[in-house]
Amino acid sequence: MIRPSEREAKLIQTRNLKMARSPHAYVRGNTVRFYEWLEQQKRGALPEGPSIWICGDCHVGNLGPVANSKGRIQVQIRDLDQTVIGNPAHDLIRLGLSLASAARGSELPGVTTAHMIESLVEGYEQAFEPDWNGEDDDDMPDSVRKVIRKSNRRTWKHLARERIADTSPVIPIGKRFWVLDEEERQGIHQLFADQNLKSLATTLWSRDDDASVNVVDAGYWMKGCSSLGLLRYAVLLAVGKKGVDLEYCLMDIKEAVTTAAPRYDNVKMPSTHGERIVEGSRYLSPYLGQRMRSGSLNDRSVFIRELMPQDLKMEVERLTQTEAIKTAKYLAMVVGRAHARQMSSESRKEWQADLQKTRSKSLDAPSWLWSSIVSLLMSHEGGYLEHCRRFALTASEAKEQLK
Repeated sequence: MIRPSEREAKLIQTRNLKMARSPHAYVRGNTVRFYEWLEQQKRGALPEGPSIWICGDCHVGNLGPVANSKGRIQVQIRDLDQTVIGNPAHDLIRLGLSLASAARGSELPGVTTAHMIESLVEGYEQAFEPDWNGEDDDDMPDSVRKVIRKSNRRTWKHLARERIADTSPVIPIGKRFWVLDEEERQGIHQLFADQNLKSLATTLWSRDDDASVNVVDAGYWMKGCSSLGLLRYAVLLAVGKKGVDLEYCLMDIKEAVTTAAPRYDNVKMPSTHGERIVEGSRYLSPYLGQRMRSGSLNDRSVFIRELMPQDLKMEVERLTQTEAIKTAKYLAMVVGRAHARQMSSESRKEWQADLQKTRSKSLDAPSWLWSSIVSLLMSHEGGYLEHCRRFALTASEAKEQLK
């Protein structure tokens, strides 16, 4: 059992282990390195798109099926911790890096990566076409179709068994969930005593607006990778009355902190980080944004969402060449859709023209995008090996101390 005083060391060790598993895992877990690379670029090296909400950490694992309050499912961005009003080109580069890293993990040849980036740009630009309605999924790759079919079949029981190991109304303390101290427990009860948070558990799902909402159990949640070390809690709520209309729902509370993603100057964003994340979600991922609230937990800014069984992340391990190229196009279309819905028709045309005029003569993609991905891959490959060396040394020293 991990107590609050022991958390930090355990979280650091777990994060290091997750990032050491593969170069792709390292890319997913190291947003800061990506933005350190961006800061080193000369002004003008990358195009500056319209001022819109961007994901800020647009890797493949942060895309996937998301359900809205009526149970409809759509592939959208599913993690907005880093969202800011910034340059849409940053999301495009981050997605390209993630896809290229996944291609290397699937042992695909370099020429396939080049074709993936070409398809990425094709899919992204398609979302900006004036006659495209955003619902054309004829080109949906099998990798995406499979995860959507799985999403459609899932129920509360699937969610409960995956997240809390059982359908019983209890958070099982152990490997994934750790004990809370008294201050944390009281803070969570106070948080859900607020009417704004109660409504998250009632009105969105056609539950009785006046239904009682009570905290049944809660635990510290050891989850994620790049966010490990920040406060995170799983909270089980009972909505309604036992024997009448009682339902359980699972809430995810995450600490909201300063983003690593650079924002545009002279843009107005919400005053707290929790509000920033919720606001960005409503623009970029409407299905998810309507299921989120911001708040304060023991003087820390947090955001809260109800977990739905249909919410799944994309996995792109071991793809064939054809499937990798189709997946790159489709996921870029999802990101393009999130960007385009925020722009006027004139801004769409201008941004599309900026992308098209920088195409390489030898590659049907902007030269800045391809060179950025190549440079980032080299940087992350070196960083990954160095991370593994440091982690291996740390693990070895720990074993010596235990002898």
